[in-house]
Amino acid sequence: MPGKDEVPSTVERSDDKAERTWVKTYDSAMDSYDDDGARARRTAFAALKHTHEKVGDHWESKDSYGPSDEQAAHGGVDSDRPTAGGVDANASKKHLLEIAQKLDVRGRSTMTKDELVDAIGKANDRQTAKARKNS
Repeated sequence: MPGKDEVPSTVERSDDKAERTWVKTYDSAMDSYDDDGARARRTAFAALKHTHEKVGDHWESKDSYGPSDEQAAHGGVDSDRPTAGGVDANASKKHLLEIAQKLDVRGRSTMTKDELVDAIGKANDRQTAKARKNS
C-alpha cells in the first residue's frame, strides 16, 4: 500500500479509522489519476473531511457523515471556494464552542460562528506546527 508511506503526521496522530480512510482513498486516487500524488492527497483529505474534523494536531471522528465546508461539499480542483482546513464549518455553533474550549481559544464566548471556525483553524495550525517541531 503506497499510501501507508505517504500518511501525513496529523493523520498518523489520529484514530485507526482516519488513517484507513486516508490510505484507502489515497491508493485508489493514485490508481485513478495516473500516479498524480498531489491530486491523490487532495482527494484523500476530501474523503477524510466527510468522516473526521481536525482538532488540534490530529483528526477526530465527526458525529455525522458529511462535508465539512462548502469546498468539501462541491469539490473541484479549480474552485476558488475557501476551505476551512479540516474544521467542521457545518457543525453547530455549540459544537464549535466545545472544540474551541478544548483548544483553549480565548474570547470564544463572544465569537460568531465564522469567527469560531477561523479561530479553531488557527489553533489547529499552531498545535500541528508544535507537534511537528517536537517530533
